[in-house]
Amino acid sequence: MKKIQPIVWSLCMAIGLVAISCKKDPPPLSERIAKVWSANTIKEGSTVVYTKGGASNAKPGYANYKLALNNDNTVTYTEFDGNTFTGQWELNGENKLILKNLNPQPTGTNGTIEFDISEFSDGSMILTRTTSSVKTGGTINQYTLSNP
Repeated sequence: MKKIQPIVWSLCMAIGLVAISCKKDPPPLSERIAKVWSANTIKEGSTVVYTKGGASNAKPGYANYKLALNNDNTVTYTEFDGNTFTGQWELNGENKLILKNLNPQPTGTNGTIEFDISEFSDGSMILTRTTSSVKTGGTINQYTLSNP
């Protein structure tokens, strides 16, 4: 029996190591974020102006809001007023999304819009614009987005 114990112990350790090593790391955020996002809830300043499916939204145009982050780092960005911009996107670390070289240039942006990513999962994320939006009266806006 004493000869079997080291064999059983070694076998258990080997199985444990195999189980631990088989756990895959999730893909990087740059791969997981590359999809088409739509508005779920939008705050302009501290005021909620849009909730998906809401009957009395102050800005119903957010129903058409889209942020399409493509795998080739191109972006198509459609704002609440229907204007669409194309350009490139990049991540700065795990918590900043930058839309750059936007064409045409959104009002007051010089072609670049930056967002802080405060929450992210494969089906939703919360972005907060880092600068105020001229189109919304100078507010800092928070976008809770979903996919699909």
